Amino acid sequence: MNAPAIGLFGINMGAAGEPANMARIAREAEAAGYESVWTGEHIVLPDPQAPPSPAAPETTFVDTAVALSYLAGVTDTIKLGTGIIILPQRQPAVLAKSLASLDVVSGGRLIFGLGVGYLEPEMTACSTPMDRRGERSDEYLAAMRKLWTEDATSFDGDFVTFDKVTANPKPAQADIHTVVGGHSKRAARRAVSLAHGWYGFMRDPETTAADLAQLAEAADQVDRPAALGKLEISITPRKRLAPGDLEAYAELGVDRLIIQPGHHRHIDDILAYVEEFAPNA
Repeated sequence: MNAPAIGLFGINMGAAGEPANMARIAREAEAAGYESVWTGEHIVLPDPQAPPSPAAPETTFVDTAVALSYLAGVTDTIKLGTGIIILPQRQPAVLAKSLASLDVVSGGRLIFGLGVGYLEPEMTACSTPMDRRGERSDEYLAAMRKLWTEDATSFDGDFVTFDKVTANPKPAQADIHTVVGGHSKRAARRAVSLAHGWYGFMRDPETTAADLAQLAEAADQVDRPAALGKLEISITPRKRLAPGDLEAYAELGVDRLIIQPGHHRHIDDILAYVEEFAPNA
């Protein structure tokens, strides 16, 4: 039984979104042995806040590609995760260019976390219909992968069409490491069939066990390409890690815990949190 790798969530949010703070947190996380840092993403938020919006409208969310490109220049080895990009809100060719460029400037450290979204006011602001957003996401990912791997490539789908185009640079990774977020049966099937991993957010050991059962069920329903390898499991715990939690998640087979400072609003509190849970401690 291997202990999960430890990542840090929210590197672009709130107090961490100040550029100097972002850089300092990422460098200290790298020195402390964290495997990865992860952004959160909301392009816009309802104002005033109303369910199911997860954050107050004044909350800072620095753009994911901008934040991680900046951190690529001030770190050396730590992986850079998008947790998560709401894929149907993005124009796929433009996003493919941004992420390929990010992977190049980081030396192949990108982890591309994606989801289909759930916040209707945000989707509307991004000119994205809620209807068929799962199908749109699947098609966008397929189109992006063609742009990442082929020259003079074409695509003819319901939402994306291009003919004999080339996008360079290609990513540093031969196949950008991709994880799918979401707790629905459709998200489980998407992760199994299309991604290297699955990402569960705010999950305790009990809900994680249920998620893994759902993923196992999905694996019986859809084919998984051999090139994707074993499905990697990433979890952001619901609560602050307590004694025994690492072992509990490890016993379930979780590969990565992406912990979050949560309510901390000051840089010193975030740095203290990073130190408290440092893998090298």
